[in-house]
Amino acid sequence: MEVKIGVQYAPREIVIESEQSPEEVEKAVAAALSGTDKLLALTDDRGRKVLVPADRLAYVEIGEPTKHKVGFGPL
Repeated sequence: MEVKIGVQYAPREIVIESEQSPEEVEKAVAAALSGTDKLLALTDDRGRKVLVPADRLAYVEIGEPTKHKVGFGPL
């Protein structure tokens, strides 16, 4: 699943591929925004942790699982 995270005062968004379910990601975002957690902590599909301070979150976009492209396509 693709997760896009907008961070305040950062020119680019953070994009990760995660094996976490949309419900798990939503629960982590809700905990960070409610003040329960100080950080939004997500794990990507390679096992790396992404930590974002909760007070710097601008938006979080939870997407569908990405489909892997096979072969060559038009540029």
